[in-house]
Amino acid sequence: MSAIKKIGILGGTFDPPHVGHLKLATHFAKLLRLDALLLIPSGEPWQKGAGITPAEMRLKLTEAAGIDLARAFLYLKIPTQVGIDRMEIDCAGPSYAIDTVKALRERFGTNASLTWLMGADSLVALPSWNSWEKLSQYVNFAVATRPHHDLKLEISSEVGQFLEVHQTSDADALENSAAGLIYIDESLNIDLSSTALRERLKSSSRSSIASEQIPTHTLEIITNLGLYQ
Repeated sequence: MSAIKKIGILGGTFDPPHVGHLKLATHFAKLLRLDALLLIPSGEPWQKGAGITPAEMRLKLTEAAGIDLARAFLYLKIPTQVGIDRMEIDCAGPSYAIDTVKALRERFGTNASLTWLMGADSLVALPSWNSWEKLSQYVNFAVATRPHHDLKLEISSEVGQFLEVHQTSDADALENSAAGLIYIDESLNIDLSSTALRERLKSSSRSSIASEQIPTHTLEIITNLGLYQ
């Protein structure tokens, strides 16, 4: 049994967190045998523009989603601990992944396996991230493909070259690697987005959204506070 600490990182605006986030987290927690999984809501998501729900409210929604995620892990006998981290919210100024991974590397040490979990749309958009080519010095990446998207057609030459250097077809390799590997998983097909859900919440009754798309505890807060109307 490996003594290396295995930490998963799921960052995002979480406006709101949805079942797709939880399915991604559950899939990789089991596949990578993660010791812990951190959900990290962004403070000031500089790429998202105006109209973002205030950070403290998104943190509250993420904490609620974390309750459902922890229960799912318990039910599925996945021994991964769930944590909600406010490090980006407490940081002044825009949230950059590079600052987050540097801080996490300092926190967990040089030997820990840190893996950033993401959907393929984030992988495609990596060149727009601040200092993106340096991220692999601090973390691995576990990427889930999305239905109706052909990753080979969508990635830029920059990302293609990045994959040539870092991609592995062996998920187990991430457990024993502190950083520098990219694993693309094609078995999980999730087609949910927070943007689409916000639009639906504006135009639909809460009952039509249901907990099939938004975690139960998160939906309860959204409903009680009348968010996204």
